[in-house]
Amino acid sequence: MDRRIFCRTAIAAGIAASHPLLGACSRSEPPVATSANTSIRGISLDGAEIELERAALKELGDAMTGPVMLSGHPDYDGARAIWNGMHDKRPALIARCLNNDDVSRAVTFAAERDLLVAVRGGGHSWPGKSVCDDGMMIDLSQLTDVTVDTATQRATAGGGALLGHLDQATLPHGLVTTTGVVSHTGVGGFTLGGGFGRLNRKFGLAVDNLRAATIITADGKIRTVSADEDPDLFWALRGGGGNFGVVTHFDFQLHPFNRNVLSGSIVWPFDQARDVLEFYAEWSAGLSDEMYAGPTTLTSPDGDRLIMVDIVYNGDPAEGEKELAPLRAIGKPIADGVVAQDYSVLQTNLDVPFGHGIRSYAKNGMVKAWSQGLVDTMLEADDPRVFVGNHVAGAAVKRVGELDTAFPHRNAEIMIVIASGWMDAAQDEELIAACRAYYSALEPHLGGYYTNIDFDGSEAAGNYGPAYNRLSAIKGQHDPRNLFRLNSNIVPT
Repeated sequence: MDRRIFCRTAIAAGIAASHPLLGACSRSEPPVATSANTSIRGISLDGAEIELERAALKELGDAMTGPVMLSGHPDYDGARAIWNGMHDKRPALIARCLNNDDVSRAVTFAAERDLLVAVRGGGHSWPGKSVCDDGMMIDLSQLTDVTVDTATQRATAGGGALLGHLDQATLPHGLVTTTGVVSHTGVGGFTLGGGFGRLNRKFGLAVDNLRAATIITADGKIRTVSADEDPDLFWALRGGGGNFGVVTHFDFQLHPFNRNVLSGSIVWPFDQARDVLEFYAEWSAGLSDEMYAGPTTLTSPDGDRLIMVDIVYNGDPAEGEKELAPLRAIGKPIADGVVAQDYSVLQTNLDVPFGHGIRSYAKNGMVKAWSQGLVDTMLEADDPRVFVGNHVAGAAVKRVGELDTAFPHRNAEIMIVIASGWMDAAQDEELIAACRAYYSALEPHLGGYYTNIDFDGSEAAGNYGPAYNRLSAIKGQHDPRNLFRLNSNIVPT
């Protein structure tokens, strides 16, 4: 076999980087695009194999500030790895972008070749949409800067920033915005899908606090969008996910905040779950905007099945104690860790259980109203292999008009997350099936899904409801060939 053809075949198979004979092909398998001596295999938007020419690779590599990594680069495996260990994929090339121009060049390169594109912000995509086989990964992981303007009470976060970066930058100034519940989640994906967090009942979702964004659309143009500048595209970003381009900067509204908040968890043994859930269903309907209280069922490391309610009271701790008292009187808790403490304690307490490399599958659904039937079904379907968490909404989330942003689930009181986590690939089939079975039991009580989490949600039109036609038209204007399709995809008109 011709030596050049052999080496190209090895690259296409994704094995040359670890093959004992790698040295024999080293001159034909460049670790970066700038030193490419051969074309490499890629995959198009419609799944066909395409050739990425040596000259084009070199031209892209020369134009970029950051490296364009190919298999064999010392940082390639680290760059392609994302949070969920279920997704072990090998892009043909990884464009590590250090600025807007880098992103523009990478997008243009992919668009000109109909090359499949995945966009990696924080790399926390539960369904694994931030990496792909044989396409291009646009890697924003180096864009982590967060700047805070205390005069305007605004924060600007890079497209690769994590939620922890945002909290760490704002809290020392007595300011905050809505962030999620795992601090190593990426700001980008979290925000574009909606952005649930423990302060959203008071301050709204992340999209409600987004004031402007910088986005590179499929034509390679760098655009700044806001309510005043390109308002249609700005509207679509606030809930439409990654359908419209690569967002490199987010400008958030901040709010005055005392980080010493009443927060923590109350835990009961699972045999008291009915009492807790039935009480919660009634009590939660009358809570103040300041009170976030969300139930979770889980199995402890010791094998004990538990029910837990996470609490954050964004206000005077003494007032929070009064509002919390009725919940504390239910049953006999085995632990009560709700105290006045730094907000970051609860914001980081899931970082280890949801650590990088875990294999995980999740389903979710929106709950518009708690019912006895929902409580009964949750208890009947309970499975110790399944973690059932939540993101609480209502209050400020619900007071935003249904079509004021593209986020489609303003009327939900809570979003239920059904998940499992494990390390052994041999358990994949069993635990995915367990999550699906629990979800199937609950599905009659649910309506719509959260695009940031769901693996199987594919009916975007139904999920976005009355917002879909407008989203589809905006998609058609800015991404008519559907370059950005690794998401809860909106079909361009």
